[in-house]
Amino acid sequence: MRARTTTLSEGRYGGTVRRTVLPGGLRVITEALPAVRSVSFGIWVGIGSRDEAPSVAGSSHFLEHLLFKGTKRRSALEISAEIEAVGGESNAFTGKEYTCYYARVLDSDLPLAVDVVSDMLTSSVITTGDVETERGVILEEIAMHDDDPGDVVHDVFTGAVFGDHPLGRPVIGTVDSISTMTRRQIHSFYRRRYQPEQIVVAAAGNLDHGTVVRLVRKAFGAAGFLDGSAEPAPPRRGERSVPILTPSVQVVTKDTEQAHVILGTRGIARDDERRFALGVLNHALGGGMSSRLFQEVRERRGLAYSVYSYSTQYADAGLFGVYAGVAHKRVGDVLTVIRDELALVADRGLTDEEVARGKGMLKGATVLGLEDTGSRMSRIGKGELVYGDVLDVDELLGRIDAVSVDDVRSIASELLARPMSLGVIGPFDGHDFSEAVAS
Repeated sequence: MRARTTTLSEGRYGGTVRRTVLPGGLRVITEALPAVRSVSFGIWVGIGSRDEAPSVAGSSHFLEHLLFKGTKRRSALEISAEIEAVGGESNAFTGKEYTCYYARVLDSDLPLAVDVVSDMLTSSVITTGDVETERGVILEEIAMHDDDPGDVVHDVFTGAVFGDHPLGRPVIGTVDSISTMTRRQIHSFYRRRYQPEQIVVAAAGNLDHGTVVRLVRKAFGAAGFLDGSAEPAPPRRGERSVPILTPSVQVVTKDTEQAHVILGTRGIARDDERRFALGVLNHALGGGMSSRLFQEVRERRGLAYSVYSYSTQYADAGLFGVYAGVAHKRVGDVLTVIRDELALVADRGLTDEEVARGKGMLKGATVLGLEDTGSRMSRIGKGELVYGDVLDVDELLGRIDAVSVDDVRSIASELLARPMSLGVIGPFDGHDFSEAVAS
């Protein structure tokens, strides 16, 4: 199979975006930004926590840690030292549907970044000793996470919406699953899942697309990823299952200074054309200090310091929620205000002014979030991986501009009228929150 190269865009808000598909299905996508002196290089793998069996919950994140522990050519110290010696930085993150490994370096050090990050991904040794070391590290990470109720409540709410479905589980796993996971299970997950057709290599900055392709071809080819000598992936036991969503209330009883609550419902999938209207709705409803919820909950009533809404999309499902951190005795009042405002918007929609403001906020967030090579790399890498395409920034802004008041009213009337779920953390042993989600 010969490599195929396509020019995707040449927008005025960025450089030329090109994509090359290498043998085996490995995709390389770049955005050339001649005005900068850095390059961000990332490898995106379309595997995340929703692809795990319950017995190995957290294995994607566990594996992310282990790939930094050493390869056939480098120790853990050498992996970090080689990037840091040239003033660069490297890291990784795991989500529910993908994992990303990346480095940001000076443009002249791009060959080093490609070699180090590709070596990590293709040739990790994953020793038993490293598994035991990182097991302790991840258990500490879970403990640190559990000490932050404002963070944990998002897991509680996600579980309330998705239940036992893999999307409802924490990305990091549980104490039980991490404590019992074996080296063999993790290594098997690595070799079965990390295959060329699941991988997108992305780079943004002062670069030449052809040079990046040659570097990637050399790095992945040396590991046998492009010539069929890599361990083949066995047939999957089934595609990702679509969650069956049953609204519920989940309360975690904990002696906290504040109560942390999220009230919300199932959202829309990431390929839903209404996602731009939802983005406008989200910003106008709870995306800033001028948003309706901030004004109603904080400015007019003084019920909470932090209150905001958010929307998350997955391949076949989504979430929409409203978070508030509030004094224990005011939880009922806050939930009543939030519920009433959501019902009001579901019934009447937003005003013309609110929609215009929401569009402006979304457009600003879209453009201002692309002011560095790391965000540019993430945009094209994630876009290629999850959408199979990358919209030019002008196209994105055009789609936002095209959102009408009626579009926002339509998505609000459907989304916000759905049965609500609730996640709560606080000292509420035996408290009944059923009224908070009653229609």
